[in-house]
Amino acid sequence: MSFLIRVQLPDRPGTLGAVASALGEIGADILSVDVVERSPGVAIDDLVVELPSGRLPDGLITAAESVEGVEVDAVRPYAGVLNTHRELELVEEVADEPAKGLAVFTEGVPKIIRAGWAVVIEIDGSGYRVTASAAAPESVELPPWMPLARATVLDGEDGWVPETWRELGTELAATPLGRADRVLLVGRPGGPMFRAAEVARLAHLAGIVAVVLPD
Repeated sequence: MSFLIRVQLPDRPGTLGAVASALGEIGADILSVDVVERSPGVAIDDLVVELPSGRLPDGLITAAESVEGVEVDAVRPYAGVLNTHRELELVEEVADEPAKGLAVFTEGVPKIIRAGWAVVIEIDGSGYRVTASAAAPESVELPPWMPLARATVLDGEDGWVPETWRELGTELAATPLGRADRVLLVGRPGGPMFRAAEVARLAHLAGIVAVVLPD
């Protein structure tokens, strides 16, 4: 079974290799690596690893954190490998069929931002409309913070957040999609939290896609 591990590690040569060796000692095989964020002295990386049948995912945390200075933010099941070129492919898919572009975009975003689900909420003359990805919550109400001026991380414990989302420890981020009254909301049940670099990436992608989406 494959898992996504988000690790914080000292940004120095050899640290990621040491983590890979520690994971290898418990039989875990690293399938792909993606750099999420860099800051002075610290790196945030996502690793997709395959764990042999019968091994518990808790062992991944123990192994990774056996390397000095390494902390594991989260571990969760994950299908596939990290594909950092998916953004361009998604923009092309939306441009090919603009009439279906919103649905195509909403379905594709979770694979890029490694979220569990995504919804686009639009305010219109009769109220609001919701376009949802697979695995998105069945009922999404108009959040009180709309319209939204800029991309942001949201507090998953705020009063507007449904109880079921809170129970799952859902991390949330949102960005305007071309305009303040059309917003992309993404959820990551069980974490990890959205980093500033991820929110910037989400906003950049939304800005590009908004150009080819019909108003």
